[in-house]
Amino acid sequence: MENQEITVVYKWTAKPGKGQELKGIYKDVEKQMQETEPGALKVECYYDEGTGVLLVLDLFKNADALGQHLGTTAAGHFPSLLEIAVPGPFLFCGKVPEQLQQAAKGMGLDATFAPPVFGFDRNS
Repeated sequence: MENQEITVVYKWTAKPGKGQELKGIYKDVEKQMQETEPGALKVECYYDEGTGVLLVLDLFKNADALGQHLGTTAAGHFPSLLEIAVPGPFLFCGKVPEQLQQAAKGMGLDATFAPPVFGFDRNS
């Protein structure tokens, strides 16, 4: 069976003095995804105190799970994130349907969509 997972790796850069607020919003995002998005398989956040950069890795079970995330958690937090941070780029790794690509672009994301071509996973 073909792997339908979609990994999204993206960056937010906090505006001056807003790093703690950015991390706080992402703690809420993580909690909401864990509680309400069964198709969200993994969330990892990394923060560089020196630059105010938050790097996020989200792993979704499939396109439906990504769609649920974009339409709920992401849409709900996006306006407050834009007030305190600069988004992008957003790298969507996996087969993302055209309608979800358009939804991401419609949010103004600096998005790249790349389907899988090769690789391996020692865990599978």
